[in-house]
Amino acid sequence: MKALYKSGPHAGFELVERPEPEAGPSDVKIRVMTTGICGTDLHIQSWDAWAQGIIETPLIAGHEFYGEVVEIGEDVRDVKVGDRVSGEGHVVCGICRNCRAGRRQMCIHTVSVGVQRDGAFAEYVVIPETNVWVHHDESVTPELGAIFDPFGNAVHTALSFPLVGEDVLITGAGPIGLMAIAVARHAGARKIAITDVSAPRLELARQMGVDLAVDVSKMRVREAQQELGMREGFDIGLEMSGHPTALPEMIDNMNHGGRIAMLGLPSQSIDIDWGKVVTHMLTLKGIYGREMFETWYAMSAMLSSNPVLHRSISAVVTDKLSAADWEKGFEIARSGTGGKVVLDWTEL
Repeated sequence: MKALYKSGPHAGFELVERPEPEAGPSDVKIRVMTTGICGTDLHIQSWDAWAQGIIETPLIAGHEFYGEVVEIGEDVRDVKVGDRVSGEGHVVCGICRNCRAGRRQMCIHTVSVGVQRDGAFAEYVVIPETNVWVHHDESVTPELGAIFDPFGNAVHTALSFPLVGEDVLITGAGPIGLMAIAVARHAGARKIAITDVSAPRLELARQMGVDLAVDVSKMRVREAQQELGMREGFDIGLEMSGHPTALPEMIDNMNHGGRIAMLGLPSQSIDIDWGKVVTHMLTLKGIYGREMFETWYAMSAMLSSNPVLHRSISAVVTDKLSAADWEKGFEIARSGTGGKVVLDWTEL
């Protein structure tokens, strides 16, 4: 099969022939149709300090995908050949304390598809049946199916706290931040503001229906509050950027008792006014991946019940290229000016 392959501990990928993966007794083999390019994949491609600390080569990367089941192991019970599927990228042990308590997203032995095991930047991928998400809704296109993983990040983050009637601040208008706008609106938020410095991404946010898209190179969040007619600060913060200045400014603009969900991974230490966190009684909650599988049920239900949300999430995919043009796709994703980039593996 064709695959984007990292042969050793160095920058870059190669599109080469690799052996097709074999399905074990409890596994499902999937013919990959589309894959999304994630920030994690950019780290792995550039072979930065994060990648060097977590990746063991050789490796086929990629964890956001949609495809068709072509083979099932002898112990597989529910998934059928021909099913159209996405996949939960975190393979858990099933026996640690959190797994046994039903908190699989907190498994201490998690192995990530495309990070610690071969992933979906290939014509075929194998994952356990327990990680397969079957799409019963025919309105889920290959492009939309490829971004269920990051859509799940947005849903997990946005729904961490009740949103009905709340004023929401989102920092970072990347694909997940953009999707969080639609989720927050669906969940009943009152005012939604989003920050970034990319004019194209802020324009995408406006098209998603955000109340105010704030270019923080020109306007401070405090001014945004005034423009929205707010008097007491934001109730909910969704930190999606990982930028070192985003969280401190968010904390400065939260209402007393405000709650912050943090998905963005900081690349450096962040100086926080912990006195304000204490005296304003703020809650900070770390978010990683998706809740397995409450998030998957929630996002599927929202898409099938809300056509406006369905159109908004689908619109986050701004670029689709053949997997043969993967280098261009990675360049577009790295530029940080558009939405989600999807690679098509069906016509190599």
